[in-house]
Amino acid sequence: MLLTLDFETYFDVRCQLGKMTTMEYINDPDFKVHGVGVKFEDEPAEWYPEDEIEDVFSSIDWDSTRLLCHNTAFDGAVLAAKYGHYPRYYLDTSAMARGLYPGQSSSLANVAIRLWPDDESMRKGDDLVKSKGLHDLPPDVEDALAKYCIQDTELTHAIFKLWEGELPSSEYDLIDITTRMFTKPRLIIDRERLTNYMERERLNAETTIEASGIEPEVLRSNPKFAHYIETELELVVPTKTSPTTGEQIPALGKNDAGFQQLCQMYPQHQKVWDARIAAKSRLTETRAQRFLSAANPDDTIGIPLRYYAAHTGRFGGSDKLNFQNMPRGSELRKCLIAPKDHLIYVADLSNIEARMLAWLADQHDLLDQFSNGEDVYSSFASTIYDRPINKDTDPTERFVGKTAVLGLGYGMGWRKFQATLALGAAGPVVEVNDEKAWQVVNAYRSKFYKIPALWNTCDMFLIDMLQGRSNYHKVLETKRNRIELPNGMSLYYEDLTRSTEGFQFKSNRQTVYTYGGKVTENVVQALSRIVVTDALLRLAHKRKDLDVCLTVHDEIVCIGPAEDADERMQDIIDIMCIAPTWAGDLPLAAEGGYDIGYSK
Repeated sequence: MLLTLDFETYFDVRCQLGKMTTMEYINDPDFKVHGVGVKFEDEPAEWYPEDEIEDVFSSIDWDSTRLLCHNTAFDGAVLAAKYGHYPRYYLDTSAMARGLYPGQSSSLANVAIRLWPDDESMRKGDDLVKSKGLHDLPPDVEDALAKYCIQDTELTHAIFKLWEGELPSSEYDLIDITTRMFTKPRLIIDRERLTNYMERERLNAETTIEASGIEPEVLRSNPKFAHYIETELELVVPTKTSPTTGEQIPALGKNDAGFQQLCQMYPQHQKVWDARIAAKSRLTETRAQRFLSAANPDDTIGIPLRYYAAHTGRFGGSDKLNFQNMPRGSELRKCLIAPKDHLIYVADLSNIEARMLAWLADQHDLLDQFSNGEDVYSSFASTIYDRPINKDTDPTERFVGKTAVLGLGYGMGWRKFQATLALGAAGPVVEVNDEKAWQVVNAYRSKFYKIPALWNTCDMFLIDMLQGRSNYHKVLETKRNRIELPNGMSLYYEDLTRSTEGFQFKSNRQTVYTYGGKVTENVVQALSRIVVTDALLRLAHKRKDLDVCLTVHDEIVCIGPAEDADERMQDIIDIMCIAPTWAGDLPLAAEGGYDIGYSK
């Protein structure tokens, strides 16, 4: 049975989703369900006030029900937390909108306008604001809210019916699993460890700021801190071009190359630099607090992943909790633990994008290195330095080789390559002169010459998309403004145009410039995403003793029983290394481990 559902809940200035995580909001003492819109199959939607909801829900066979909502993570979480019901399958028109129209708004209001631009009856209402701050609704407000809710429920159902066959079945399964990660969580927070960690971070930040002797408001403000550097330290403030105004502004972010260079040039002021970072980036402390507030009373924590958050289909963070950005070995990871008698199993696909790039370009020598289990980073570094490079004895040289293999495949020039090494964002700071940087880039393009040829193919793809002409490369086919992928999804380039500045398209209301190397990166990431999500679905379907509870980039995290852990871990790796049917000769490799906590 298809059940379309939309909860209407209490909110005020403090108690609202704009200021809270979803579960913090649902678990708040002031939270209250005013009513729910329910539509059984194609029957007219009906409004049920708070005192009638239990009776309606108790009559539903949830084990045979597909639940449809717009933003099902929220409504499904209310259904689970307040009423204890879990459907057989979750559907979500907001997620469908992101998959079908990436880069465009997935809100119910905007989707309705996009689909029915000339039908004013298919519009989301604005009566919700009338109930703000009212725990007990007067009859006229409840009537208005009921009408608003019924309209939203009908809109959601109509959108689904229009799109029902547009997504591949695998994408519906991903939406279901992603929603279930949040509504039926399996990971548990170590509340004591997380609290202690948050307190340590707070004290460390305060101590660092105090040691600098600078007022916190000076450290937090770009203009005031720039003035301090000029007047007190008598140094030149580094600048960068503003992406919004085009004007020069202070480059004082911790990841700005200018600020990093300033720190390296004047280590005698290290206390100042540390204090600036501590004052501006209380991220770890803030995230720890959000983890605590998002946890349920039983210490489980739902994983809010945003399906199809990126242009290429990758997952993103959501609900003020970015689980896609937890550094390996970080304390935040270690504070996520398995239930009793269970373990957390973690595995990730090794070098998936580099392998996919080589496969797509038919760069067979590089593919053979991957197939043979060679260290491709050391191998290319040996070419750069004209001597054998070893992972253990030459870590810096190998890092240069790694940066080249992972970074030069999409058209990066020698200046950016040089700057990337100098930043040291992903490893040691490495200084190479202009000639050496040029030599490395030239060596890469000469050795792996089929990869630059792929950039040219993708340049032609842009022309073909612009003209609405079909062109093919292996598993890819161009259509107007899109590249069709082998799983039935597409990479979209909405409103693609060409000007004297190059090709450009619209994404999230912004103009994005693109070129062959960038399209190559898009395609490789999209294809790699399919490999990862296919592995995720296989694990969910083949291993009923596993609960897939999180995915982070190329990594899949599962909860499973503690017994036979080695055998289960090996099976996970074997399942992840199955090549897709459309790329049977793609060499895959995975590695992983297990622990009581998410320690990898």
